[in-house]
Amino acid sequence: MLDLFTSLFVSDTRPQLIADDFRTRFLPFSLDKPRCLLPLANTPLIEYTLEFLVMNDVQHVYIYCGAHQEQIERYIHDSRWSPIARSCPFTTLEFIRVADARSVGDFLRDLEKRNIISGDFLLVHGDLVSNMSLEGALAAHKARREANRDSCMTMVLREAGEGDHHTKARAITPIFIVDPRKNRCLHYEEMDPFQADRYVDLDPTVLEGAEAESRSDLIDAQIDICTPDVLALWSESFDYEVPRANFLHGVLKDWELNGKLIHTEIVTEGYSARATNLQMYDAISHDVLSGWVYPFTPDCNLLKNQNFHLRGNNVYQEDDVLIGDDAVTIDAVLGQDTHIGSKSIIKNSIIGRNCKIGSNVRLINSFIWDDVEIADDVVVEHAVIADAAYVGKGTAIREGSLLSYGVRIGEKLDIHASTVISLLTYDNKPLGSQSQVVGEQGKGAIFEYPEEDEAGAEELARLENSLIYNLDQFDLDSSSVSSFGDNDFSEDHSEAASATPSQPTARSRLSSFASDDSGAPNYSSFHADAVHGLLEVLRGSVGDFDSEKLEFTSLRLANNASDVAMRKAVATAFVRRAVELMNAEGNGLDAVKAAKEALTSRIGASAFVADVGVGGDSVSEQVEFALAVQRACASSAKVIETGKAGNLLASMLQQMYDLDILEEEGLLAWWEDARGKEGDVMPVVRAKCQALIEWLENAEEESDEDDDEDDD
Repeated sequence: MLDLFTSLFVSDTRPQLIADDFRTRFLPFSLDKPRCLLPLANTPLIEYTLEFLVMNDVQHVYIYCGAHQEQIERYIHDSRWSPIARSCPFTTLEFIRVADARSVGDFLRDLEKRNIISGDFLLVHGDLVSNMSLEGALAAHKARREANRDSCMTMVLREAGEGDHHTKARAITPIFIVDPRKNRCLHYEEMDPFQADRYVDLDPTVLEGAEAESRSDLIDAQIDICTPDVLALWSESFDYEVPRANFLHGVLKDWELNGKLIHTEIVTEGYSARATNLQMYDAISHDVLSGWVYPFTPDCNLLKNQNFHLRGNNVYQEDDVLIGDDAVTIDAVLGQDTHIGSKSIIKNSIIGRNCKIGSNVRLINSFIWDDVEIADDVVVEHAVIADAAYVGKGTAIREGSLLSYGVRIGEKLDIHASTVISLLTYDNKPLGSQSQVVGEQGKGAIFEYPEEDEAGAEELARLENSLIYNLDQFDLDSSSVSSFGDNDFSEDHSEAASATPSQPTARSRLSSFASDDSGAPNYSSFHADAVHGLLEVLRGSVGDFDSEKLEFTSLRLANNASDVAMRKAVATAFVRRAVELMNAEGNGLDAVKAAKEALTSRIGASAFVADVGVGGDSVSEQVEFALAVQRACASSAKVIETGKAGNLLASMLQQMYDLDILEEEGLLAWWEDARGKEGDVMPVVRAKCQALIEWLENAEEESDEDDDEDDD
């Protein structure tokens, strides 16, 4: 039996399903509805996920939601999945609310605290579309677990071949290094078209007695069979936010410390993909239309009020659809009460319910949701038009364009390629209409996406937010586009495999994952690698801070990491080490001793923080680093009590003051900075520093009085 949570998890026949992964790749549509309720082939995404659990005999389901929690609960309550309905196939279906969750990691740390899970569980997401049987994967996981209790997770991956495959992730390519004899995952990296040259960074001991094979040909729909140890690993690392780039990468990096093994089950049959962005939504929709996800075709009528039938030309059509004379429909889904005018062409498109399509309309490769009206002589090419939108007569909607809910476009306009129009800003505020875009009688304005947290990450976000994968919009040539193949790995494999721990360096350049020399940053990899390297030195596992400073600087240059990313990595590593010391079984330290141990026990640690973390003597640099430490302590409240996190912040800042890392002016300026008061947790941990700040202010006043007396 498995358990499920939404963003979905599933377990020992208890699945856990996660309905929200906190990404913004479906904006502006996800402002009104959560991604898991958006229509895919006229059926909400979550229906496919729940059907997948049913076909794999899941009995207990737990659902975590982020945004739009009430919408999701209401939808489930009104559907056949309602736990009070006789039609519900699950023994248990429960929602778990987490008020302050900001990431998938927060969900999983919350789950560990609740002590709900006592056995193996399956973790999936609410945008999963799959017809895959897990019987073989579950049996293999169970056998490995019985043979070795340190085997904590099995990732179910679908082989797709080395060539292009439309359901492979394109903007971010997952790279798995596996031992094919034991199906053990040795290392994980992610690659994107904008990053700098990247290399596998493996501890040579990982390869002892193992074969290594690089796999970039796998579809990872994030179907994970987990033991409770997985939740404990999440709880030990408060800065882990996402399952692959943070958790998987970090656990594999720390395998000697945690002793846990992660395996892969690579299958060659069945379908699995996640609608993680609009490009994947596009690909999966057409796979459903083409029958690749059988039995989940439109005419299986997953919803109780659906009545699709397969007609000629691969058209799935509900009742009460009216098609005008000489209209052509090929490879399409047509929802109930939709009317199509004469001489219109509908090809490779999906139209929702109660839509009015005029005469001589050309709809190609597009998605039209419910209650949309399209006037005569309109052309729509590879676009998405959301509920209740209107397109005026003679207008052209070019490829890649997105029209959000309620948008109205006037007559005889040309909406340029990749234009995104909405009634709301990204933070849900009304947008004033732009008549130059939507016409005098139109309604809507150009949608502006939120800025990325890390400077320089805008290009990757822009690529992932687009309906169409198109690198031509960026200033890249063929030499700067990342590429990867098995040959890249095999060239260096023999040298790396023969490396031993006694060699001068504990890190081995195994293989080049990319030929990119664009200098563009890879922030998630930099943060994970930098924090891991610093923690190794702080724990005394390897090296010293003189060598680590060279490693850190090289890593920063290789990733073109910003000052912000650098400060964040240093602050996170030192705070994580202090938290480890506080949480040590049997002999945990208090916050004061833990802070002092983290900053002084290793020779050169405090100098490293001053030179690399702060990076200068200016007050502004000190403020930025103090804020980075505050954010790291606030994040640590996910694994220790908030009060203890505040005590740790006060102790860290006090130690840094005593060690001349931070000066009085810097700390007082940090205290006045408004950014330290943002959110729910930041002000709480900050409050614990009140006594330190008052002491500094009194000391400053006494110093001023002494100076006045000397002047007299």
